[in-house]
Amino acid sequence: MDVLADGGECDSLFSAYRTIGLVGVDAEGVISAWAGAAQHLLGYSADEAVGMPAERLLASADERATVQSVLERTVARAGATCVLALRHRAGREVCLGVWGCPLRDASGRQGWIALLTTVDDLRWRNVEGAVVDGLFSQGPIGLAVLDADLRYIALNAALEEIHGVPRSETLGQRMAEQFPAPDSAATEARLRTVLETGLPVTTEHRGRTPADPDHEHVWAISAFRLTDRTGRTLGVASSVLDISDEQRNRERLLLLDEASERIGTTLDVTRTAEELTEVAIPCVADYIAVDLLEGIARGEEYIPGPVGTGALLRRAAIRSVVADAPEASYPVGELITFPPESPQAQCMATGKSVLLPTLENTEEWLAHDPVRRDKMCAAGIHSVVIVPLRARDVTLGVVHFYRWQNPDAFDHDDLVIAEELAARAAVCLDNARLYTREHNAALTLQRRMLQGSLPEQTAVEAVCRYLPARAHAGIAGDWFDVISLSGARVALVVGDVPGRGVQAVAGAGRLRLAVHTLAQLDVPPDELLSQLDDMVSRAGSGQPDPDDLAEEIGTTCLYAIYDPVSRQCTVASAGHLPPVIVDPGGKAPSLDLNVGPPLGLGGLPFETADAELAEGSILALFTNGLTDGYRGDLTVGLERLREALSTRGRPLDEVIDAAVTALQPAHTPEDDAILLLARTRVLGEDSFASWDLQDDPAVVAESRTLATRQVQAWGLDEAAFEAELVTSELVTNAIRYGRAPIQLRLIRGRTLICEVSDASSTSPHLRHAADTDEGGRGLFMIAQIAERWGTRYTPRGKTIWAEFSP
Repeated sequence: MDVLADGGECDSLFSAYRTIGLVGVDAEGVISAWAGAAQHLLGYSADEAVGMPAERLLASADERATVQSVLERTVARAGATCVLALRHRAGREVCLGVWGCPLRDASGRQGWIALLTTVDDLRWRNVEGAVVDGLFSQGPIGLAVLDADLRYIALNAALEEIHGVPRSETLGQRMAEQFPAPDSAATEARLRTVLETGLPVTTEHRGRTPADPDHEHVWAISAFRLTDRTGRTLGVASSVLDISDEQRNRERLLLLDEASERIGTTLDVTRTAEELTEVAIPCVADYIAVDLLEGIARGEEYIPGPVGTGALLRRAAIRSVVADAPEASYPVGELITFPPESPQAQCMATGKSVLLPTLENTEEWLAHDPVRRDKMCAAGIHSVVIVPLRARDVTLGVVHFYRWQNPDAFDHDDLVIAEELAARAAVCLDNARLYTREHNAALTLQRRMLQGSLPEQTAVEAVCRYLPARAHAGIAGDWFDVISLSGARVALVVGDVPGRGVQAVAGAGRLRLAVHTLAQLDVPPDELLSQLDDMVSRAGSGQPDPDDLAEEIGTTCLYAIYDPVSRQCTVASAGHLPPVIVDPGGKAPSLDLNVGPPLGLGGLPFETADAELAEGSILALFTNGLTDGYRGDLTVGLERLREALSTRGRPLDEVIDAAVTALQPAHTPEDDAILLLARTRVLGEDSFASWDLQDDPAVVAESRTLATRQVQAWGLDEAAFEAELVTSELVTNAIRYGRAPIQLRLIRGRTLICEVSDASSTSPHLRHAADTDEGGRGLFMIAQIAERWGTRYTPRGKTIWAEFSP
């Protein structure tokens, strides 16, 4: 609606004509009303114009023309519009079309209402008589004038047609006497407010009138107060414009826009069907059911073209304006077969929609489906639309729209909307169908790898986030692992297998298992990547390989080991981005890491880089999907990640959420991403103890005493016996089978760890000793006591370790 006066003072009576201004002139020739486009046309605001002599608007006074004579001239010319040169507030002349209408106040004095419009915007056959014919004789705008008692004193033919009540029966009557409550009472209350406050109102009203009792209409109703120069209230002017078509089109566009956003948000068949029902209720129908061919939800293929009779469908979704959908013939999940005579079967056979404004002549096909017939009759369903779900020439099923609460029958416009909704949904359903089989298989594999809580670690606190790509892009082969190593150390690993779908996810699973196996051998990061690269290379060259890793050629992998005792972090990379390190002070030290080639390509050796990390440092490992897509600039993406990790003292879950938020808007939707954060811990001097031992059997007793005292000093008296026994056996083996120097180390972390190192590379083996054997039982006893035990090799020899809960 255009306003009658700028600043929102009054809404226009004439929303269909955007250049019409309204000027009220009292019997003394003084402007008493100023509304619509009047300010736009002549430059005066309502405050400036009201109270001003109307003659000041005339550009020329050569003929001493008065405003009254001008307006009388328009009446004398059968209400035609008179083109006059008027004076704009800025001083220039403007030619406007003016039409005048006499209006008497309660005392009988004659005033005027004048309508102004631009000459260029007069679209009728001629300027003369255009406004009168268009607005008061032929136009669609209903106009009425009510006196101070809110009785009709004037109305035009358009309003008479809208009301459906003869003008002779309306004039002199109050609104409540003409139209039923509560609508008339509410409208009168608004008009009374306009009379009392002088503030205009504009409302939209829905309802039915005697002119068209079978259909609901929407009208835009505006009202403003009429006063004379003295401020005395004369009455209220009101306009009524039927905007039902515009409202229906607007609602249709909004519905389709909502459908495009809400239907197909996932690549799940059932959810997509549910989204269709959520959008359509209650805007289109009172009840809707979606039936899909059996197997669609599992991603099965169907022959293009129509579907013959006897097809088996499964109900995918239902929705009603009433909770629990009592009018539903069959529940969700039920298998259904429609009889050949039914409109549903005809719809799928022909691929064309069926419109049933009424249920007359439907007894034959309903007789074959008594359950549906009884439900429809009980609910009072009176109108039905049935639309096929078709996409890419494949029939997926059928959707039913029913009305029983809405009294209006479905018409052609409703059918068009239903078809458009079904068409949008069908494309989304078909995408989901094509995707479902591979997606489910890949998702199952991926969940096995990525879901579940990370194991507790002594060395670090770790959290991880998996950021999936846009659904249609498919599941990628991103993976990670956090592996406990001996000596309270931890291995952190991320990788990215090229490709999409089941093959990529399966390849990630195979590589993850291979890395986990190699990590248990306690090999350095560069050696682990070399062995992994060799496995992939041999698989790619066609040589026999039990793991069949040929599909993983080109995989990138980053492997890091952190030791909480030495605070050393050792990193090696196979074609993968180096980690981001942020110390507790928020600084990001650089890591001089030479990135090797991706796995399976060979050619260059892998190298390691070492960094000493302060306690509380954050180590971030990620796949390239996290940063590559940030505004097309990897450098900016890495900087954003460093900034997000630089917040001090926040819980690690909050830190990783902040990092994801900082990068997610720019995260490329076509690539998955993994972000693994590890906040380092340090085992201080009070958490470990080490002793250099002599290569002498007599030192075994001393080592038992040292271990017992240290464990008791830590308050772990219950573990003293196990620690003494394990220490005794490991030191004995080192003296008997190893070489000096020999070192004993105890570590107190999440578990109690006992380590004995020597300069020999000979690996001990667990065996069953015979009854007559004098030895061979030591490692067997350790294996029974310890939760884990093993051997790791160092440049100076080996370390045998055992770990058990204190």
